Amino acid sequence: MAFSLPNDWPHVLEAELKQPYLQELKMFLEEERSRHVVYPPESDLFSALEWTPYQQVRVLLLGQDPYHNDGQAHGLSFSVRPEVAHPPSLRNMFKELQDDLGYAPPKNGYLVPWAQQGVLMLNAVLTVRAHQPNSHKNKGWERFTDGVIRAVNEKSEPVVFVLWGNYAKKKKKWIDTGKHIIVESAHPSPLSAKRGFFGSRPFSRINQALRETGQPEVDWRITDS
Repeated sequence: MAFSLPNDWPHVLEAELKQPYLQELKMFLEEERSRHVVYPPESDLFSALEWTPYQQVRVLLLGQDPYHNDGQAHGLSFSVRPEVAHPPSLRNMFKELQDDLGYAPPKNGYLVPWAQQGVLMLNAVLTVRAHQPNSHKNKGWERFTDGVIRAVNEKSEPVVFVLWGNYAKKKKKWIDTGKHIIVESAHPSPLSAKRGFFGSRPFSRINQALRETGQPEVDWRITDS
């Protein structure tokens, strides 16, 4: 087994974990960490799977690449630790959350409370070299996280898949839209937020989909305490 996963994920991803490419990916990461600063820290590599066990996944919020600046990435897509300034995409998410549900943007960008409510906050690529976005693209992570998406697709109960931007929308091929719900729009990054993310009301749309499938809503409020 190339990686040690938390919770019920090893059982769910048993076949994927036996694939030879994961050993190659592990060797690549060991080499990268020996020569460069890599984010997130190794202890946070599978934080998304740690905070949201497979059986609890109700929403999958897909990001692309971890934040690459110092101290930002901690293993959850779009999230930063409480003391870290909000990157632009996260600021735009909070702006849309305020417009959508009326919650004032918090000072705290730590999105663990969402993860604890069953929102799997997964990046397609789980690591990055410091200050070099997409530097770990096409090294094997996409194959692994596609396996995670396929596993979530196999859940018997409906899941809301949140796909922001063209990169995320390509993952629709793994999703059974007869069983699951897709909430999609432009990406919240500054380059595209004004072209369809602002005004898309994703948070209320996710909650509506959960209500319609008999599931509790997500409380999207982030407290500063």
